[in-house]
Amino acid sequence: MCRRSGYFHPHPLIPHIMSGCKELIVLTLKIIISLMTEISNQETAVLGLLYEHHHYAHRIREIIEKRGMDNWADVDYSALLPILKSLEKEGLIRYQYRNEGEKGPEKVYHITEKGKSIFKRQIKSILSEKGSIIYSFDLGLANMTSLNQEEIIQSIKLYLKSIEERIHALSYSVKIQEENNVPYNFIAIYSRNLSILKAEKDWVIKFMDKIQAQEK
Repeated sequence: MCRRSGYFHPHPLIPHIMSGCKELIVLTLKIIISLMTEISNQETAVLGLLYEHHHYAHRIREIIEKRGMDNWADVDYSALLPILKSLEKEGLIRYQYRNEGEKGPEKVYHITEKGKSIFKRQIKSILSEKGSIIYSFDLGLANMTSLNQEEIIQSIKLYLKSIEERIHALSYSVKIQEENNVPYNFIAIYSRNLSILKAEKDWVIKFMDKIQAQEK
């Protein structure tokens, strides 16, 4: 750098460096904005349906019911419209009117390119990261010595009964899903939980044997 006639003359590389800094700042801001766009599991579930295909709202409701999504995605009919409005506000979906039948113009929802990007990032995160799982049953195990043996066994038997009931319900759900030719990855939601419950049942039975052995 040098000074001539009272004027400051920057090094010729300075403008190129500043240009690079601006590009870096813009890229950083884009990343920050992208990370700030967080969506809930409910929104992810609905976005997933639109990732498969564009749909009317009533068709989304039908799919939610058919796939039993109110059981594993916490999406019910009353929550659907607020979710769609939220996704639209974030620019993740858009709609266009289509005039079919006697009902008049209806909104057909489409996922946007931004929506696809956010959705895929969310799915990668969900599949690869272990979430924090807290079971109230573990709290019971930690404090079970406050009960007598009879109370403990009675409580554990009730827990075992609830597991058996859930196993029965899930087994039926898997059967229904298979008969309706539901995609295998959705059937996996039920079969995975079924496997976990069966393993839990085996553990509870062994644990009860250990509790009863303490009485001898």
